Formats: sequence, structure tokens, C-alpha cells
Amino acid sequence: MDFDRSLARVLGRPDVVRNPSRVRMIQDAIAHKEAVTSACGALATWTPPESTGRSPKDTLCVRRPASAATIDWDSPNNIPVEEETFDMILEDAFDLLDKKERVYEIDRVVGADSSYALPVKLVTDRALTALFADNMFRAIPDDLSRSVFSDRPFRLLVVPYDKLDAKRYEGRLRIDPRLKHTSTMIIGMDFDRRIGVVYGSAYGGSVKKLIFTVMNYYLPAEGILPLHCSANEGTGGDTALLLGLSGTGKTTLSADQRRALLGDDEHGWNDEGIANFENGCYAKLIDLDPSKEPEIYSAVMHQDAPERHGSIIENAMIYPNGTFDLYDDRLTPNSRGSYPLRFLSNVKSSSAGGHPKTILFLTADANGVLPPISRLTKEQAMLWFLMGYTSKLAGTETGIVEPKTTFSRFFGEPFMPRNPDVYARMLGEKLDRHGTDVYLVNTGWSGGPYGEAKRMDIDLTRSMVHAALSGKLRSVSYQEDPTFHVAIPASCPGVPAEILNPRNTWRDKTAYDVRARKLAAEFSDHFDQAYAGKGIDACVVSQCPGK
Repeated sequence: MDFDRSLARVLGRPDVVRNPSRVRMIQDAIAHKEAVTSACGALATWTPPESTGRSPKDTLCVRRPASAATIDWDSPNNIPVEEETFDMILEDAFDLLDKKERVYEIDRVVGADSSYALPVKLVTDRALTALFADNMFRAIPDDLSRSVFSDRPFRLLVVPYDKLDAKRYEGRLRIDPRLKHTSTMIIGMDFDRRIGVVYGSAYGGSVKKLIFTVMNYYLPAEGILPLHCSANEGTGGDTALLLGLSGTGKTTLSADQRRALLGDDEHGWNDEGIANFENGCYAKLIDLDPSKEPEIYSAVMHQDAPERHGSIIENAMIYPNGTFDLYDDRLTPNSRGSYPLRFLSNVKSSSAGGHPKTILFLTADANGVLPPISRLTKEQAMLWFLMGYTSKLAGTETGIVEPKTTFSRFFGEPFMPRNPDVYARMLGEKLDRHGTDVYLVNTGWSGGPYGEAKRMDIDLTRSMVHAALSGKLRSVSYQEDPTFHVAIPASCPGVPAEILNPRNTWRDKTAYDVRARKLAAEFSDHFDQAYAGKGIDACVVSQCPGK
């Protein structure tokens, strides 16, 4: 199909709303009943059940001869779709947009460093989707012409509440067991033609993560390492990165009143340093405690007039008086808040910083066998970066109802489409070049597994994070964990020494040993399944638990 001609046809309508003001998007979302105004002034919205989280099995990328060798098709998240099928979906999306009463055209960029800011044109029928893009993506910089992508924009069509015709796509898309017929949803990407489509998913994260997947594909070809991480900066200009999947505390721990936030989810690391991709945050709200997470709570729930607010509260329980119960997960445990970075009190306006002094890998270990904090060598850092271990928590994806042992390469497997050796090698090179310290932080369970023990207290985790970022863990003594190879500190300021070695916290030491060996075996098995023949350095392989 001729995408450019179809796009010009839709955008040629006289009633297209082009780059509306923030106030206009908020007013339209309310007027068209896409959201309601809450007591604090934020917008509240609720999506259909299938749109309360990402749908990885419906997230597809077009397989083309020119780019096929650059993508790891063995990864379960790199699911191909035929060009013909993708074009059919684009045609259906354009036909829908032709019939809509309103169409919004939003021009933004992804990337705070204008040398690689990616221009994005989003076209949608929903004011709330346009507002979400305004929260999450960045204004076009004056010097966009210096971007390596200045003449290579990405175009995205979003029709979140319409569904594909299942019969039309029989044999072309997967059978959805929930529907008992062909899926009616796609989050699709064509890297070569620089086109995306979100059709049938009203989850805000579908738009956000599609665009970041695109960046994570494009940047390595430009010599830039993309990272699924949050980043902040100390008063001395020291930059830190925190990598982790949803539910590991990445957003919470990066929102530190002692450090200026660069961003909470996606960054690029080039020869100049770190830069945030986005303009805002998309934080989990379930059990959000204003006393423990005041920055996030204030950003989402501060009092303001609706037209000046614009935070979007997605799928949270609300009372008739407009107040929320963030502890009620009957709708979904994956309630979310979208808000601009400027709603936080301590952010760095440029969203860019120098080369990171410290990197933290976050994991929520439901087995309760990993140390609450441990130091990694370069090779270990590359190994844990490849493995991206955590226990996936309820609600982040549809169908996940309790913690599940998960290996997600680079702490963001669904969003890292290239061959794994590319990302791992780039990380190792940067660690060597800049002397960055790397620590593994377990924000999960201590003293036993999930269901028997308690999760690590966040105040203790904050103390460990602060010790790592301040350099206080450099001078303490360490001992090697014989199962996981990591180095456990003998002491940490503000943390009882007895909890630093996880085996000490278990009453039944034999049970700990059995559980630890079981997890190590899972590491070894997964590594063999995921990375055999993928060109991973032998020094990195030797650091895998269970080997």
C-alpha cells in the first residue's frame, strides 16, 4: 500500500486537529467522555479488560529480508508478521480514521539529546491518546536538524477502541484463547518503513512501549546503547542508572529527593553521556503510599484545575466523590499514572547527564535467595544484563496473577529486538571505558520465598541504594556467593549486617540451599536455551549461576 498517500488523505481533512494545545486535549477528552475529572483535577479513565496491560503476543514486527538478520527471531517477543498482513491492517486503520468525527495529529520527538532525537508523528481519533503522547513524548527541539534521524521520522496510527475483523485475519494473526478466535488486536512495527500501528489496545503503555522498542532497534546502528532504565543525578553531577522490570521499584527508587531525576524508564548512552527518551513518567499506582513515595503521589494526585493538570490515572478504583482507592485492585493490579516530568519537584530540566558513575540492576526475587545488594564485575554485569532476572509481578501483563520466575534480557526483553550480543557487547565496552560500578539490588523477598516471608522494606532498600550511589560500598569487604558468584558486602550503612547474606535470614538453611540451587539451575537452563550460538563471550558465560 501507499502509506504516505493514505496518510496525506486522512490528514488533508479540514477538521483534523493539528498539534492542539494541552488545554484543548484535556477539554476534548472530558467533553467526549474519554475520561472524567477526579477530585484532585487529574483525569481518570478505564480501559476494557484486555487493555489493562501489555499484550506481548499481539506485539508484532514486520519481517523483511533487508533487516531480518539484525533481529533475534529466537526471542519469544520478536514475533513476525507478514508485510501483506501489516498493510491490510494499515488499510483498515486508515479506513477507520476516514470515518471518525475527529482526528488528532501530534508531532513530537523521542530523545532529550537532539543529536539523536527521533521525530514521531502520531495520528489518532482519541484526545486522551493525544494527551498521553503529550505527557510522555518531547516537544520538537529548535535544533532537530542536527539529529541523525531528522529526515527519518516514525509515523504511528492509534485506534485504541476499535477491533480488527477476526474473520478477515484468519490464518494471518494468532488465535486468542480468551476470544476463542483470531485476535482482534495488534501493536505492530515496521522498522524498515518506519511505521507503527496500535489497533484494539487502549492500554497507554502500548503506545509508549512501541515507540521505545523502535528506538531500541534504531540506536545501536548509530553507536548508541539504549537502556530500559531510570536515571538520576546527585548534587555533584554523578549520574546513576537503575535497570529493572515493572514492579522492581525502578520508578520508586529513582524518585529520590536527594537526586535530580532525568527520567524513569528509557535512556540512551552515547559518547557524551546519558539522555532520557521521554517527557514524562508512567508509574504503577497500586498500593502507592504517599508517605513512602511522596514524589510520585504528588505528581499524580496534586490539586489543580483540570485544564492545568493533565495527569492521566488509568484503571484505578474511584469513589463517587472523585477520590481514589489505590489499594483496591479489583479492576487490575496494574493501575497507572501518566504525568509530565515537570510535575516532580526534583528533576533535571535537560533530562541529560554525564556518563554513569553507578548502575543498579533491580530484581524482585520471589525465591528470597538473592542478596539484597551485591557487587558485580564487568563480566557479571554483562551476564545479569543478558539474563534480566526477576519475578514478574501481577498485572504488568494480562494473565499474570502472582509472581512468576522470569528472565527478560536487558531487563526489557519485549523492547530489545536486536541480536543479544549487540546490546551486551556495547554495555561491556562502556563499563570498561568509563569505570562504572555495577550492583545487583534485590527488592524482593527476604527470609523465605513469596507466600512465606515478607518483601524487603523499601526504606532498607533506599539505604542500600544510597550507600552504593555515594560510594560507601567501595571500601567495605566482600565475600563471594558460592551459588550466584556475586560479591556480598559484609556491611552497609543503615542496614543490619545479618540481612546482607540471604542465607542468614532463613530459619531452615537446608531449604535455602535447595531453593538457591534450583534457581541457579534455572539460570543455566535458560542461558543455554536463549543464548547458545549467539556469540556470547566465554568469560561472560562462566559467570552464569549453575555453570
